[in-house]
Amino acid sequence: MPLFNKTKKTEYTAKSSGTSQSRLSERLSKTRNALARGFSGLLGGAHEIDAEWFDDMEEALISADLGVAPSAKIIRRVKRAVERKALRSAEDLLSAIRDEMATILKPCDQNWALDARPYVLLVVGVNGVGKTTTIAKIAQWLMAQKKSVMLAAADTFRAAAVEQLTRWGERLQVPVIAQAQGSDAAAVAHDALLSARAKSADVLIIDTAGRQHTQTELMEQLRKMKRVLQKLEPAAPHEVLQVLDAGTGQNALSQLEHFNQAVGVNSVCLTKLDGTAKGGILLAVADKFALPVRFIGVGEGASDLRPFDKHQFIDALLPVADMLRSPN
Repeated sequence: MPLFNKTKKTEYTAKSSGTSQSRLSERLSKTRNALARGFSGLLGGAHEIDAEWFDDMEEALISADLGVAPSAKIIRRVKRAVERKALRSAEDLLSAIRDEMATILKPCDQNWALDARPYVLLVVGVNGVGKTTTIAKIAQWLMAQKKSVMLAAADTFRAAAVEQLTRWGERLQVPVIAQAQGSDAAAVAHDALLSARAKSADVLIIDTAGRQHTQTELMEQLRKMKRVLQKLEPAAPHEVLQVLDAGTGQNALSQLEHFNQAVGVNSVCLTKLDGTAKGGILLAVADKFALPVRFIGVGEGASDLRPFDKHQFIDALLPVADMLRSPN
């Protein structure tokens, strides 16, 4: 197949501009660089768009942890468009890949309808994903949306977890319902829901013990918590949000599958995207589970936990101007 001609310089305007988009792009640089290798030599006649190039591009997608199935799906669809001569330039090719990513991510980009009061958000995840800190950041974001928030320290497995959430509550000036270490986590959730009702809170966020998905006893504790909440409010918890660490790569899929089977996960928050070249795992999660992604975490600051927007995410991963910049 002939080489793509070098495309003339075009003005590309991201759907989200300014410092916020620049910061997101900066924090996703490791994943973007992994993907950029697939476009290496596309301009200036250094590489033909042939079977070898498609293999290289698929390898770049997989290296960014999109996973084999989503990567193959994207390449297969783009290859068909090239064969139909529907793509006539390097920019066309990149735009097609971006469009395929947007299609995969479409189910993840949903408005958050907090359609109950109190809206009970049960937050789950394995050890070390940053769950308690993420809860505090979500609470801060909700407060910025003029929502009243309460927290429940139902991670009674570790005394430090109760103390950590209590400190966050003091900083944010929101009530925290807590009991002593070793208390029944379901009882904490029960009391927290009663208190949230009494105080007319908009949102109750329940922290839970970090556990490996293979820990049967602790997973049963989650099921019990859900049953106890439903005795007070049949629709509770209104949402089960799982926090995933992007750095775990494909293991995040296994974690999500097990928690989903145990308690029915409704949404996802993907943290630590800034520290890994495996940011493509978000597309792997989207392709397999099609769940809303409420937030992504790209740093330690409160503003580094941001609502997910598929356009902003794709603009940060595959910016047209940068990817098509001539090496000369």
